[in-house]
Amino acid sequence: MTSRTRLIVLLVTAPVLAFAVVGGYLGGRAAANEGTYQHLKVFEDVVQLIVNNYVENVDVNKVMGGAMRGLAEGLDADSAYLAPEQVRQVERGAKPPAGDVGLELTRSYYLRAIAARDGSPAARAGLMAGDFVRAIDGRPTREMSVFEGTRLLHGDPGSTVSLTVIRGNAADPHVVELTREVPGWPEIKGRQLSPGIGYLRVAAFGAQAAQRVQAEIKALADGGAGRFVIDLRSSATGSLDSGIETARLFVKSGTLAIQETRNQPRRPIVAAPGDGQITAPVILLVDSGTAGPSEVFAAALAGNHRAELVGEPTLGRAAKQKLARLPDGSGLWLSYTWLLTPAGTVIHEKGLTPDLLVEGPDVEFGAQPPAADPILDRAVDRLKGSSTAPSAPRS
Repeated sequence: MTSRTRLIVLLVTAPVLAFAVVGGYLGGRAAANEGTYQHLKVFEDVVQLIVNNYVENVDVNKVMGGAMRGLAEGLDADSAYLAPEQVRQVERGAKPPAGDVGLELTRSYYLRAIAARDGSPAARAGLMAGDFVRAIDGRPTREMSVFEGTRLLHGDPGSTVSLTVIRGNAADPHVVELTREVPGWPEIKGRQLSPGIGYLRVAAFGAQAAQRVQAEIKALADGGAGRFVIDLRSSATGSLDSGIETARLFVKSGTLAIQETRNQPRRPIVAAPGDGQITAPVILLVDSGTAGPSEVFAAALAGNHRAELVGEPTLGRAAKQKLARLPDGSGLWLSYTWLLTPAGTVIHEKGLTPDLLVEGPDVEFGAQPPAADPILDRAVDRLKGSSTAPSAPRS
């Protein structure tokens, strides 16, 4: 190995070793064990082969960035490698610009839409859960983290952002121009669905979600509703804690969720005195856009026999992230805690399976969704045929 090769290998492997040590620190134990060193030795061999055999001189920074992104991508869709400038933004508590388009993202090779907020520019443009975002303002998303993509969607109110979108198996992408807005889109709203049945749409779990849900349920009950459909489809915005707090309205006793953190005992989150004020039968509508706070809310109700889930399997996004700083100023945005179902089943990257599976309609890009809503119709039929809250046990 030449001195130049040794220097490059050192420059590349040192941050990776630091990455491993930080991971061990966050996990409460040293990750640089025998197995880790074995992988680092293989990594060193790969770097040496690249440096000595690649057809042109290697850009070490580019190779290093790719390696670090790959390590983070191997964890989950929400973990990410952050460049030094991104780390400084997080440490300063710098918030993205006020303008937004209302699109929640995950990763699946490219960035992919989880959900478009009701009334947002993304929703008005017809974007839906499952749409692949191949580029943002011409920048390919193949090597872009959810953290970075979400920041790029923000900007000054009135400014525009261009998304290159593919739906399903379509060969040709669609270019969509969205104008950013200050979010003021509806989060929670209700209406009388049919005699005795109220419909509550929860599009996001903001800081006041529990109070707003309680107020809407009371208004619907005052109007004669004794049973409720709560629509959580394409609902992925808000905090996990807000989802749990809203679940307290419906669960009088028992475990709402279980928090799991590496090398710590599982911590149950339980109902408190005064919880469970809403006792009416409830059915929850879910789909692949149901994620994050809406999933932990749904899991809490289903796991305590307070609701059935009707629709399609949910996404599986129930983790909290924090920053781990690396010595060179870069960092790792790391999922460090999961919220599990009351029975201790993992939600993150697994999702929830409905009690009653009903497929929603496929909608071609640019087409209007059909007026018929088979998921809602089946839920109403289910409520009309039930006089009490569901009691079947949930896993």
